[in-house]
Amino acid sequence: MGLALAASGLLSPSFALLGGLIYGFTVAHPFQAASKHLAKFLLQASVVALGFGMNLQEVLHAGRSGFLYTAASITLAMLLGLGLGSLMRVGKKSAFLISAGTAICGGSAIAAVGPIAEANEEEMAVSLGTVFILNSVALILFPLLGYALRMSQEQFGLWSALAIHDTSSVVGASARYGPTALAIATTIKLARALWIVPLSFVTAVTLKSKARIQWPWFIVLFCLAALLNTLLPAFNVAFLVLSHLGKIGLTVTLFLIGTGLNKQTLKHVGVRPLLQGLALWIIVGVGTLALIRWNWIHL
Repeated sequence: MGLALAASGLLSPSFALLGGLIYGFTVAHPFQAASKHLAKFLLQASVVALGFGMNLQEVLHAGRSGFLYTAASITLAMLLGLGLGSLMRVGKKSAFLISAGTAICGGSAIAAVGPIAEANEEEMAVSLGTVFILNSVALILFPLLGYALRMSQEQFGLWSALAIHDTSSVVGASARYGPTALAIATTIKLARALWIVPLSFVTAVTLKSKARIQWPWFIVLFCLAALLNTLLPAFNVAFLVLSHLGKIGLTVTLFLIGTGLNKQTLKHVGVRPLLQGLALWIIVGVGTLALIRWNWIHL
């Protein structure tokens, strides 16, 4: 029932996530593993479909403009996260994964660098759970803060891309805020996700790991979709349909993600990793917001 409502287009992304959370906390999920795999695939497919609603020149401009800010913020977030993890006595690998998830793109970054860092199942679960809990809060909280602070769509799109963990919640929050915010946030977040590759490489070299580095190919497909939309205006109607389907797919993705959070997840994460993730997230969120508001970061 909830899945059908999410796919109907009648629910906003935030309400879809809320519905999934209610389901996760009240009903034992019979297909949790399959739901996670479907959510991952659907997220990537939805992001590609959203590319059909964007202009490639605007995508490249936003990506170039956010490059230096992204590089600086990722480096600073990693250092702060590792420092906080040490201060709060969080396990080294869990602290590293939580920092990577906060700095780059949430669960995708953790899933990519976890095997390279030879993190065990518990360390992966704790890190993913921590990032996911905060990610769910961000989807609902950020648009409310944006409206309260009277942020422009450009400001909000940049802020959400820099301060929200997962691509799914970045797109969900910015889509709720407006089309310009959505275009900027999606582009910069995907450019940010490319940093999975250098982080994975540095991790592999540092730890002398031979694990395979994963390349986020769906980002290339997103750019290709934007290129087709730019070069083939005659197919604009078809591309608008695909972009709309991408938004619906994202809403379904958020519902599926919500169903994966339950009482066991909260219990398993524990207090210290959650506090590390929360403290780092607040620092990143407040810091980037202040810089954007003072026009030190702009497009």
